[in-house]
Amino acid sequence: MDKNFFFKKIIELKNSLDYQENSIVSKTLINNGNNSVTVFAFDAGQEIAAHSAPVDAMVQVLDGEVEITISGEKFDLKEGDLIIMPKGEPHALLAKSKFKMMLVKI
Repeated sequence: MDKNFFFKKIIELKNSLDYQENSIVSKTLINNGNNSVTVFAFDAGQEIAAHSAPVDAMVQVLDGEVEITISGEKFDLKEGDLIIMPKGEPHALLAKSKFKMMLVKI
């Protein structure tokens, strides 16, 4: 896909990708090395195990509910909520319902 495919377009993030049963799906909107913007859709109960990243990461919840754990502290987020995960700190995600998010790595 052309790396400029999403440039100069209005993108309705919440409806930019569909849920898939028992899966996590993603669509990268832009990626410039360590900086990226990606949209994810998680089916209920799907999770990403604890890991860390070399950059700060911001999660914006677009739909549903998620539990995000950062350095052992749990945060419950819902549509419209935003959280920043500091670089180097372990974090994990658990979809409490079907859940969509935008992930911005900076």
